[in-house]
Amino acid sequence: MTPLAALLAGSLEPPLDPSGDEARRSLRRELADPKYYDTDLLQRLRDWLERTVGRTIEGVSGSRPLSALLAILVAMALVAAVILIVSRARRTARAGRRPAAALTDEMITAAELRARAEAALAAGDSSAALVDAFRALAVRQVERHRIEDVPQATAHELARALAAEFPAHAGAVHHGADLFDQTLYGEREATPGQARELLDLDDALAGRAVRR
Repeated sequence: MTPLAALLAGSLEPPLDPSGDEARRSLRRELADPKYYDTDLLQRLRDWLERTVGRTIEGVSGSRPLSALLAILVAMALVAAVILIVSRARRTARAGRRPAAALTDEMITAAELRARAEAALAAGDSSAALVDAFRALAVRQVERHRIEDVPQATAHELARALAAEFPAHAGAVHHGADLFDQTLYGEREATPGQARELLDLDDALAGRAVRR
């Protein structure tokens, strides 16, 4: 039986009664561990809370019911504090993250980017296909001198320039920039349909017939 199960079954022996300062110090030490920056964050938090409750249960005996209730409340406060701290940290990280330049320093032509996007899509890597498709359509218009070559431009800065040149496709290019950022920086998997959407947009801006 896990420590939490024992707690719910009413079989716990009264736990330790840490002070507020001790609890906060313990929480800070635990959250400073690099393991909490892994992708399996919630599982690791749950494991730590299990261990904390387990040590509390095993560490004492013979205390009064009031002490047990107090320890349960402290554990609940720790859970709430962990959730609050992690959620705030994630919001702060997202807010402080500015999308980097959409076009890399890689010396590559629009045709090469387009071919790479097509190959990635055929191989089942929709995210790589979408990223290269957006870069291909932007580089193509740079090559044609329709938009300026601004090395540090973000996807949305490129989209604004493209929208000014192709007002009929303004909505599509801004949507493409959104998909680019979500895929590259938001860690979202692109779908084959989204990748194909940007390849079709490249065709439309280039004046080619869109494949169906």
